[in-house]
Amino acid sequence: MADLAGWLSLLLAAAAGAGCLYQVAAALLVRRFAGRTPPVPVARPPVSVLKPLCGAEPGMAESLTSCLRQDYPQFQLVFGVADPADPALAVVAGLPSSEEAEIATVVDATPHGRNLKVGNLLNMWPAASHDIIVIADSDIRVGPHYLDDVVAPFADPAVGVVTCLYVGEAAAGVWSRLGALGINHGFLPSAVLARAIGRKDGCFGATMAVRRPVLERAGGLAALADVLADDWVLGDLVRKSGLGIALAARPVGIMVDEPGFKALFTHEVRWGRTIAAVDRPSYLASVITQPVALAALAVLLGPALVGTGSAAGVLAVFGIACLCRLWAVRAEEIALGLPRAGLGLLAVREILSFVVYVVASCGRTVVWRGRRFVVRHDGTLDPVEGTAP
Repeated sequence: MADLAGWLSLLLAAAAGAGCLYQVAAALLVRRFAGRTPPVPVARPPVSVLKPLCGAEPGMAESLTSCLRQDYPQFQLVFGVADPADPALAVVAGLPSSEEAEIATVVDATPHGRNLKVGNLLNMWPAASHDIIVIADSDIRVGPHYLDDVVAPFADPAVGVVTCLYVGEAAAGVWSRLGALGINHGFLPSAVLARAIGRKDGCFGATMAVRRPVLERAGGLAALADVLADDWVLGDLVRKSGLGIALAARPVGIMVDEPGFKALFTHEVRWGRTIAAVDRPSYLASVITQPVALAALAVLLGPALVGTGSAAGVLAVFGIACLCRLWAVRAEEIALGLPRAGLGLLAVREILSFVVYVVASCGRTVVWRGRRFVVRHDGTLDPVEGTAP
């Protein structure tokens, strides 16, 4: 048994070493991504931006206003809610006037499958006037160049979808800061590195831009009505039609508002299980992105190595993993213009990320908008019996 523990310790230490290389590569790629010059769009066709809303989260007015203030010649904003009593409608009514943007508001509770966001989008669809469709979350904050950034890649006829990376901007509270750290030093570097090594299947729900004919040929929004990972499935449908997914030159900001540990943990487990449902091998392999946790586990098994001369090496790997991860976080903070996170918060984030990874790897049940679902291999949702509709 001691021999097995010793070999596991060495294996974990080796994996942590590989994870250190990953951290360095990801941080350097984030720096390169943040420093590149955005392309100038060849054409600036009219755009319809669809904003499905549900409730009035903190900062919504500022987020929606940022989408109104675009340096773009002709665009439309379509807001949609299912409930006429939704407080988001009051936020929309209080938005400043805009000479550039045409604004439409849709209130329609017609159900369309199990994904309520997609159901909202289907109800909004008839109000969209233009052939470039941008589906954007309500909590993103953008600069005046946003529409230029998402339209520019369509100059390449091989591009079917344009998507945006996003940077977490924390609301008040430690749980929101932890959520933003997970996005900025977990999701974003992984997405940048994945594209650098040739994976072009990432499509992110914060912003998805698509030509109307391309979306309709791929099956339309109705094809997404019963899936949780609607962003991934949309990208997959477009890729299967022979077109690619392009990444906008600049990320958008996304407001992170987590009122407590339970909300944060449930949210992140849902993300993890959604990814694992549609691409389990890649999700399981992503443990390599957590060298500190891997090295810590190696140290815990380290007593089995006493007398072999390897125990000191495992401890050294743990120290190197901590330093490497800290360097990567600081480099990403500088590249993205982020505030400097405290060491204690970073340590908690490392522990939380590993716990989320383990829990998400071991199940398929998610909680979404108060309902419990099982996520199937194709990303479709099956409601768990006994939960409220």
